[in-house]
Amino acid sequence: MVLDKLRITEIFLSLQGESRSVGWPTVFVRLTGCPLRCVYCDTTYAFSGGESRTIDDILEQVRSYQTRHVCVTGGEPLAQPGCTTLLRALVKQGHEVSLETSGALDISAVDRRVTKVIDLKTPSSGEMGRNLYANIDHLLPTDQIKFVIMNELDYQWAMGMLEKFRLTERCEVLFSPAMRVQDPTELAEKILADRLPVRFQLQLHKILWGDVQGR
Repeated sequence: MVLDKLRITEIFLSLQGESRSVGWPTVFVRLTGCPLRCVYCDTTYAFSGGESRTIDDILEQVRSYQTRHVCVTGGEPLAQPGCTTLLRALVKQGHEVSLETSGALDISAVDRRVTKVIDLKTPSSGEMGRNLYANIDHLLPTDQIKFVIMNELDYQWAMGMLEKFRLTERCEVLFSPAMRVQDPTELAEKILADRLPVRFQLQLHKILWGDVQGR
C-alpha cells in the first residue's frame, strides 16, 4: 500500500472556524473519502473523487500560503493510511497541526504533537454505533472532543458521556449546535443552566461565508 501519496479533495486558505484555534488563518488539507454517513455532514462532496498527490507536493503547496496553522480534515482523513505520515511531515515542517476526525478510526498512531479534534457521534448523527471509545484512552490535554448537538436527546447523551468517561478531566470539550437544526441560543442557555464545563462553539466560517466550499 502506497503511503507517500494521498487522495486530496482540496487545499485552501481560510480562517479556522472551529476548535481552540478558531479565527486563525489556517491552511486546510481536505482528504477524500469517509466510511461514515452522518446526517449533518456538510462535506459530502469529499466522499469520492479527489486527486492523487504526493506528500512532497502537498507540503509544497501548504508552504506557499506562509501560515503557521494547518488543519488536516475530510471526509475522514484517517481512512487513508498515509494520513499519519502527512501529519508528521507537517509538524516537522514547523506547522501547528490539527486533525479533524470522526473518532471511528484508531488515533493511537497520530503524532502526539498534533492536536486531535474528535467528533464523538451523537445518537441523531446516525453513526453513534461507529464510535471507537478506545480512542478516549489516547486523548491528551491538548486534544478536544466535539459533540454536534441536534436535539434534546443528543444533549442528554452528551452529558452522559461527560460523566461516564470524565471527559472534561482529559481534555477540552466542545458542544456545537447543528446548523439550521439546533437553535444555538437554546443550546447556550442549557449549558449555562446545567453549569457544564464545556466550550460552546459556533462555526465561524459558516457565519462569514455560509456553505461555500473551500472556505
